[in-house]
Amino acid sequence: MTFAMTAPGALDYFPCRYGRSRVLFRGPRRPLDAPYVAFLGGTETYGRFIEAPFPALIERRTDTTCINLGVVNAGLDLYLHDPGVLHVAERADLCVMQIMGAQNMSNRYYGVHPRRNDRFLRASERLQTLYPEVDFTEFHFNRHLLGRLREISEDRFDEIAGELRQAWLARMKHLLTLLRGRVLLLWLSEHRPPDAPDTSLEGGPLLIDRTMLDALRPRAIGLIEMPRSEEARHTGAPGLVFSDFEASAAAELMGPLAHDETAAALAPLIAEYLG
Repeated sequence: MTFAMTAPGALDYFPCRYGRSRVLFRGPRRPLDAPYVAFLGGTETYGRFIEAPFPALIERRTDTTCINLGVVNAGLDLYLHDPGVLHVAERADLCVMQIMGAQNMSNRYYGVHPRRNDRFLRASERLQTLYPEVDFTEFHFNRHLLGRLREISEDRFDEIAGELRQAWLARMKHLLTLLRGRVLLLWLSEHRPPDAPDTSLEGGPLLIDRTMLDALRPRAIGLIEMPRSEEARHTGAPGLVFSDFEASAAAELMGPLAHDETAAALAPLIAEYLG
């Protein structure tokens, strides 16, 4: 990928808080005293290195207040364990929820940081028993941990992957119930959801397949699939703003064109739902 614009310093995200949540979200802060749409998700929803991420573009297209509750590398635990942000989402007229990977949440094998969900905290006794040869103090991030465990033993890793899928599906169902089903699910990726379980740990959302998404359909308004277009993948990403230090991270993320495409697909659906 090529980048048409860099910046000497990091992009100003105008960090702000909503309600009683301890999490810093992307600003500028939007009002909560009028009807609004809440956007939940990870790095793409937050819009890292993007001046106008798709929630902001949708606000312009629909003239409806859009609250960006996306968090870089977020998992389901961030929302389920934070009553403050959950309260903001519950009060929304509609929520748009980006499908997040199954790796960034605590489970029977390992625990993650409650707000920085991509951070590995500890291995459970179950995981230590399953992988007695591993020194878990070497790991700081979940993806690194899982990659190493898969490399050591695919058979044992399949047990962990099964646990993560099962836990993810149960928590997604619970979260959709808390939000009373007023949720549009959003798949953002280089590709469409795989039809069968995929343990390659490449791309994302990690460990999620179509059968899992199909199980959620009765609990949501709908599922919007946004695989990145050929143009968005291959024409580069003009408009990304990042420092030299952030260049390698920026190369992994969707650019402004993909955000434009996402906003164009979602805006009419949101407008129709809100009437």
